[in-house]
Amino acid sequence: MARTVITFGTFDVFHVGHLRMIERAAALGDRLVVGVSGDELNLAKKGREPIFSQAERLAIVAALKPVSEVFVEESLELKRDYVLQHRADVLVMGDDWEGKFDELGDVCEVVYLPRTPAVSTTALIEKISTTG
Repeated sequence: MARTVITFGTFDVFHVGHLRMIERAAALGDRLVVGVSGDELNLAKKGREPIFSQAERLAIVAALKPVSEVFVEESLELKRDYVLQHRADVLVMGDDWEGKFDELGDVCEVVYLPRTPAVSTTALIEKISTTG
């Protein structure tokens, strides 16, 4: 039986850390579903609008070879609903979320992957704004 993995992210200013996360998540199953944080959720979560629009970020992530399906994540509180809706066997999150989704262990395996060192969207945006 095919094993479905689900992960989430904003994926703004797409970088190698995002790519590695998606590749590592995909390696845990047969099918990878990715929730891309909507513009409103990103504004609420990070206090700023994304550089790239929701539609652009969805298109970028959907074009990646390991990704089977993308959808808009509207709320952090709906993780359980998304896992159930997409029949995910594994939820993958970055280790900056460690412990925050352990309660979903009753419906799927929960895996926290280490982030790629020295790569962050916020740091990239700050670097671009100070050198640009």
